[in-house]
Amino acid sequence: MLGRQERFADRQEAGRALAGRLQLLGLTDPVVLALPRGGVPVAAEVAAALDVRLEVFVARKIGLPGQPEFGVGALAEGGEPLLDDDVLSRLGLSRLALADTVARERQEIARRVAQYRGDRALPELAARTVVLVDDGLATGVTARASLRALRLAGPARLVLAVPVCAPDTALAFSEEADDVVCVLQPTGFGAVGAWYERFDQTSDEQVLEFLAAAGR
Repeated sequence: MLGRQERFADRQEAGRALAGRLQLLGLTDPVVLALPRGGVPVAAEVAAALDVRLEVFVARKIGLPGQPEFGVGALAEGGEPLLDDDVLSRLGLSRLALADTVARERQEIARRVAQYRGDRALPELAARTVVLVDDGLATGVTARASLRALRLAGPARLVLAVPVCAPDTALAFSEEADDVVCVLQPTGFGAVGAWYERFDQTSDEQVLEFLAAAGR
């Protein structure tokens, strides 16, 4: 239960609240995919409540060459780079200038897919209901890249589910997903972590533990 400050205690509580909202949609045989790392503890609660398989879907932020913390786009497995052309134009950079960075992120995505999924393939997504889960959205660039990559698989229904997001971000994502489910949409959003009492970084080891606990 959320306190009077409308903040989640941790990602597990957020996941339970999110699962309650998703259960109201009456989803049929959904596939639950988590954006690692922070989305995994949330999605574990969702998958348990819906009694379905938990799996990860890997995406990476694309940063400027030499300034990786300055995000200019994102890349998801199986998709094409999503780049902010307005920012690149202001910086006087072409997409070609990011080719090496994009290539490195593709390699990192492949490494993480191998680490998290091993030789498991993604569940069948075509003509299915796919629920993509993260722990919150600020700009949501990695979620947007992921939704576009997932759309290529031909799902019947694509749902974006997060515990907290900025109201304008939720509205913008209605163009990317068939349904956007967000428990909290605070007007003074700030950062995702501001809406959690505990927002520790999720480690690779914890991701694997959550997947193992889900029996996958």
